[in-house]
Amino acid sequence: MEGFAGKVAAVTGAGSGIGQALAIELGRSGAKLAISDIDSEGLAQTEERLKAIGAPVKADRLNVAERESFLGYADAVNEHFGKVNQIYNNAGIAFTGDIEISQFKDIERVMDVDFWGVVNGTKAFLPHLIASGDGHVVNISSIFGLFSVPGQAAYNSAKFAVRGFTEALRQEMALAKHPVKVTTVHPGGIKTAIARNATAAEGLDANELAHLFDTRLVFTSPQRAARIILTAVRKNKARVLVGPDAKALDLIVRATGSGYQGLFSAVVGRMLPSAR
Repeated sequence: MEGFAGKVAAVTGAGSGIGQALAIELGRSGAKLAISDIDSEGLAQTEERLKAIGAPVKADRLNVAERESFLGYADAVNEHFGKVNQIYNNAGIAFTGDIEISQFKDIERVMDVDFWGVVNGTKAFLPHLIASGDGHVVNISSIFGLFSVPGQAAYNSAKFAVRGFTEALRQEMALAKHPVKVTTVHPGGIKTAIARNATAAEGLDANELAHLFDTRLVFTSPQRAARIILTAVRKNKARVLVGPDAKALDLIVRATGSGYQGLFSAVVGRMLPSAR
């Protein structure tokens, strides 16, 4: 893919799924990679695949919710490569549970990783992106950043917040005339491990929920998702929908306004297992 040769790109959550696919596609396109993940084993696998294709790579275990660590990490990446052009804030977790039965700590954990992890990554790398003279922030939201469904209040909250934060950032960079582009990504059902690694409120079977996601709600491979995202980055798109389901559901929400809530809650109510 054109437009990435010689760029230095940092990718969080690079140990699997979309993050791994983004790193490999960027490496094949001539970029230098700073990859991170809390999963050391998955991170090592991605590192080996990048080395196999000859891509320069720096791999570090990182918890994106730990702000001071993230700030130090960004400085270390900049020092290692001499610049940073792009940050892909991709790391995320999932949780299922109605608000009534969810614990505060469960909601906080999702917000810490899925929202504050994005804020931490953006703030940590932004000075380096500005200094590069050719920066780009790519923040991964979700289709759940476009509409809400029952049982996903924590995830919806984080992904709506990512959307608002990133859309504001794009406008601010333009107004300040900083050389930094900004893209918000809304993936639909992607065949990744996020559902299998997700947690659930007491009384819900996390394995059953993961099976439901993997068998009925997955439409796009991580590799296809990565190519769609990078095409949007190259074209400096403000927003990118990933997958046919994302495009279809976005149209429904646009067409029905708040009316989508009755439709979606009925569908989700029939699909999801009840708490026992």
